Amino acid sequence: MKTIETVPYHYLLKQLPKATALVDTNYSLIEASNSWLNIFDLEHFEPKNTHNRSVFDFYDSHKEFSSKTLKECLSKKHKQVIRHKKNEKENERWFESTFAPWFDEKENILGTIVQIEDITKEIEKELELERIKTLLQAKSEVAKVGSWEYDISTENLTWCKVTKEIHQVSPNFKPKINQGIEFYKQGYSRNKISMLFHKALEDGTPYNERLIIITNKGEEKWVTAGGKAIKKNGKIVKLFGTFQDINDQVLAEIKTKESEQLLTTLIDNLPINVFIKDKESRKILVNKTECEYLGANSKDLIGKTDFDLYDDRVAQISRDEDLEVMRTLKPMIGRETINVRKDGSATNFLTSKIPLLDIKGKAYGLIGMSMDITHIKQKEDQLQDLINVTAIQNKKLINFAHIVSHNLRSHTANFSMLLEFLIKEKEEKEKKRIMKMLSHASDNLLDTLENLNEVVDISTNVNLDKKSLNLNENILKVQQNLAGFLVKNKVEFINSVPNNLSVMSVPAYLESIVLNLVTNAVKYCKPKENPTITLSAQKQEKSVVFSISDNGMGIDLNRYGGKIFGMYKTFHNNKDARGLGLYIIKNQVEAMGGNITVSSEVDKGTTFNVYFNEED
Repeated sequence: MKTIETVPYHYLLKQLPKATALVDTNYSLIEASNSWLNIFDLEHFEPKNTHNRSVFDFYDSHKEFSSKTLKECLSKKHKQVIRHKKNEKENERWFESTFAPWFDEKENILGTIVQIEDITKEIEKELELERIKTLLQAKSEVAKVGSWEYDISTENLTWCKVTKEIHQVSPNFKPKINQGIEFYKQGYSRNKISMLFHKALEDGTPYNERLIIITNKGEEKWVTAGGKAIKKNGKIVKLFGTFQDINDQVLAEIKTKESEQLLTTLIDNLPINVFIKDKESRKILVNKTECEYLGANSKDLIGKTDFDLYDDRVAQISRDEDLEVMRTLKPMIGRETINVRKDGSATNFLTSKIPLLDIKGKAYGLIGMSMDITHIKQKEDQLQDLINVTAIQNKKLINFAHIVSHNLRSHTANFSMLLEFLIKEKEEKEKKRIMKMLSHASDNLLDTLENLNEVVDISTNVNLDKKSLNLNENILKVQQNLAGFLVKNKVEFINSVPNNLSVMSVPAYLESIVLNLVTNAVKYCKPKENPTITLSAQKQEKSVVFSISDNGMGIDLNRYGGKIFGMYKTFHNNKDARGLGLYIIKNQVEAMGGNITVSSEVDKGTTFNVYFNEED
């Protein structure tokens, strides 16, 4: 066996950038570059320290590699290439070893030159490419989207597996370009694909068109054919395209259009407004009556929502109804609705909304039907107006009768007491004072009669004629009208009502309200205790609140709260009580658009709050 002497290239070999090693015919490692040793995690290598160390020891840590394969590569007299990998922690590295015979000057084999390259990135790219190919193939089969390729230089047309399946040809079928075109249905489809294909060949114009083919088994199919030119150095070298089976989709679309046409024909001749909305409440179908009502054609209305066509408030109500119908799947039948268009015109409808369900029972829209009942509502409103007028007139007549009876009785009692005082009085000065009180009472009686006449005039109108009245002036009138009564009962007034405060009221009603509340406060005072009446008022945003409080017997509201404003309802054993005052007050206040409330505790007094409506 020949020996290898040390040669000058020893150090040159160690520094080679490419991983290189020398192996003798006994498979022992003679020399190796540092880059080669690094692959096997060796920083340096000294032959004298590793005499007869087999090269197999180095490759043992590499997978996809066997001793048998390595021996075959080392013993061959021609170049050999093998791939192997090495696991490094969580990473995996791939290498490619090239084995070439090593000859002396007489061409005797001395061993093998081994060179190694790290091909990890190439392997990763190959694996990724294979993964992408597999994924694309799976997507193609699932979506029924095939591909085709035409090489201009070779005139070869290639179809993928899915494209062949769509054409219903055998897997080994090799199409020609003229055969591919002849699969298209004669007439429009064949002429169209021929024109598109040649246009793409000439100037690279891409295309994507729905056409019909006749398969190898004679079946007619709708397909989407697409094509695009591939250029190299500005020259078209290939055409690449997609081929998709859309037959089921197109047939479904055709069937849907036929159903829509039938539905449109039917609803167009109905004398009511009919519309279909999607889940977003956009109109997707309207009939002629709906178009005529909105003054637009169907094309202008399709895709519009109620917010585009009606007042925002009305549109929001309609949208809420739509959502409720689609959420609950319960129809809304015969609900009275009002549509206010953008121009402000309003229409009364009797509206029904029915959920539109898919095959799974889920709502994907709704069908709506509206019948114009404006003329019916007008008749109803006219009738209701007559009823309201009658009710108001009756109520006014009752109030008028009560005012006459109640208020004139108060004036009469006042005159009676003042006359009684006058007869009994001895002193001239006091008599003059009583006469003055009688004069005031007489003047106020005339005012009351005038107000009653005004009530008679008002009773002939539906709307009450309210005026701005100074509250304190009216309180003073009542005090003058009840002067004898108040003096007799030793009534103390605490009045904090602002002098300039006015309320909107019918004059007769205001006098009646104050008079009744004052007389009630005196009538139901505590025995052996002088009555104190506190008056106050304040202006609020839309009303004036007039409060009158007393220190009287109070009312058990838990027992009588629901009856306190009823007619002929009394709550104490007062022989003068008739149960009319509070009833009259409540009706008068409410007739003017106001309200009255009461708070009271037994033996602690009562407070009435009268809310005068200041808006109208």
